[in-house]
Amino acid sequence: MNQGIILRTLSEAQYIESNGATVRATAKAFGVSKSTVHKDCSIRLAVIDKVLYEKVKSILSENLAQRHIRGGNATKNKYLSKKIARN
Repeated sequence: MNQGIILRTLSEAQYIESNGATVRATAKAFGVSKSTVHKDCSIRLAVIDKVLYEKVKSILSENLAQRHIRGGNATKNKYLSKKIARN
């Protein structure tokens, strides 16, 4: 594996671990696609650093479980702000 890919993968994983960040937030912070972050953290990281992989995996699983709640809250806030703007 290319040394640059290994360094990027470790940097992304450490970012997720320290911030509890989502794949989307990590992709934005590193200027790469969500697919790249997902592949780095779910496939490549398991080969590079198993301990860090387990930590990141648990954070990403938690984010996945909360995704529908965040989406619902975002939609709720969107329509509440439109309602307030009309009044």
